[in-house]
Parts: sequence; C-alpha cells; structure tokens
Amino acid sequence: GQNITLSCTTSGDGPVGSVEWLKGRGSGNKTIYDQMSPSPRVTRVVSQSNTDFSILIRDVQPEDAGTYYCVKLKRTVGQGGALQIFQHGKGTVVSVHAKPSIPVVSGPEQRAGAGQSATFTCESGGFFPKSISVRWLKNQAPISAQQPQLSPGQSNSSYSLRSRVTLLLQQEDVRSQLACEVQHPTLDMPLRGTYQLKEALRVSPRVRLLPEPGSVDVNRTLTLSCLVEGFYPREVAVSWLENGREVKVENTSRAEETAQGLYRLSSLLEVQATEEKNGSVLACQVLHDRQEPVSRMLTLWIAVPAKE
Repeated sequence: GQNITLSCTTSGDGPVGSVEWLKGRGSGNKTIYDQMSPSPRVTRVVSQSNTDFSILIRDVQPEDAGTYYCVKLKRTVGQGGALQIFQHGKGTVVSVHAKPSIPVVSGPEQRAGAGQSATFTCESGGFFPKSISVRWLKNQAPISAQQPQLSPGQSNSSYSLRSRVTLLLQQEDVRSQLACEVQHPTLDMPLRGTYQLKEALRVSPRVRLLPEPGSVDVNRTLTLSCLVEGFYPREVAVSWLENGREVKVENTSRAEETAQGLYRLSSLLEVQATEEKNGSVLACQVLHDRQEPVSRMLTLWIAVPAKE
C-alpha cells in the first residue's frame, strides 16, 4: 500500500536507445517502466532528466516483490534494428511486507451432537514475510491445535495459512465462542476471527408423554401433553399419530428459549375416549435437525361400565 522509489543514474548518453526498468532477468523478465508507454502506477521521479532514471512505484502490493534492473538499450545494426541491452544495473531487491487478512473461522458442514467431536478451520492469507503464529481460544482460554499449514502464493511474494482444531462439543457450548488469533511482524496487535459454537452444535431433545398410561372413563376427554425439552437448534417438528395415522402437526414457532440457551416446546392433543378407541395407540413423534424421529407412545384403555 505504500510507495517505493528505485534509484538509477547514468554517467552519459551512450548509444541510441531508451532506458527501461525490468523485473527479473532472462526470458522471464517483465517490463516495469518503458519511456514510450509509461504506466500510471510507475512514473519517473525526474521526468525530463537525461541522467536520472529513478522511478516511483505507487501502492506496492505483494506481487511487486522481486529484483528490479535499470537497463540501457541500444539499437543493433542489421536484424531490423532491434533493441538489446547495452548496460544494466546490479539490481535492486524489493520485498513487500504485507499484513495477513482477518482470520476466517469455519466449522463442519453438518452439526455434531453433544458428546461428539467437530473440527474447525482458521484461514488467513496475503502476508509477507512467512513468519506467523496462531493461537486458538475457547471462551478466552487457550486450547491446543494442530501445527498450522503455510503455503506460498504466486511467485512466493505472499503466504497463506490454515490451522485446524478439534473439539469435543457439549450442550453447554451453545453459549461458547471459539477464536483464532494470528500474530505477524507487520501487526501491532493480533488479528482475531471468531465462531459461535452453537452454529456447529446439535443438542437432541428429551421427549416425555403425559399422563402416564392408564385407563380413562368412556366418553371423557383426555388431554395428552408431549413435552419436548432441551434441544438446539430451534427448528423442530412435532406430530401426533393415532394407530400410525397422523392426526395433528404442531407449529414449531411456539418453542421458547431456556436460561441455558436451549429450547423447549409442549404440544397438546385432546382425545375423546369413545369405546371405538379402546386399545388405540397414540404417539408423539419429534423430528429434529434431520435426525431419526424420536417417538413416545401409549395405549388408550377405555373403562366401560358393566351393563345390567
């Protein structure tokens, strides 16, 4: 992002031919400054001088790193009057110190259940020189991680970093934060990327069906409660079945958050205890985060008075 001046002076005019700046030598060189077609980003410091050919490069980027040569060209006799190098300087080595990008922390593609392990990745790039350190923290406490991987960018002018850490998730992590910090010689303070562990966590619901199985008098109205507790994320589908046939689907927007950051939901079903329903199997089925459904069932026993 800064500007840099590369100095070049000549002691005389020499043969006919211009003075240019090249990056690199040999077949892989690149013309940086050409008197006939100057670049807006690369200009001469003293534009009209016949001896000072110093240049100013604006907004230096990591890919500008390399060795620069100031060359005097001459036009050859024959061969169509082509230009070739008559003299060149010893070369000026330019290294560009670049800050790393703000770390980006990503989690697994699918959620992991409480008690399961999940791997998280921290990535940063565009920095030079190569030396960099990484530190992982969970809720501000340092945690151990794998050795970071460094890979060079184009022309080794910058580097990128990837670091991984594996954690055993618990339901309490619905309120936890993971952080990745990188420290580099170009930084006064570490750069930090964060990740909320709830984005990678699944806490499966506990399901209860009330009241407990028993008998109910004929023609009475029985109210069943399906309690779905302690789950995350919030999205859940609750359905009631009678003898395998769906009779009600609960609206999941009624789920409320608990003090622990989890969710709970209760669903009610009213059943008319007719004689025809004696022996019917009623079930509350809960579908959460694309996992196998959790069901709780009871058999409805109807108490019919004895006939005279």
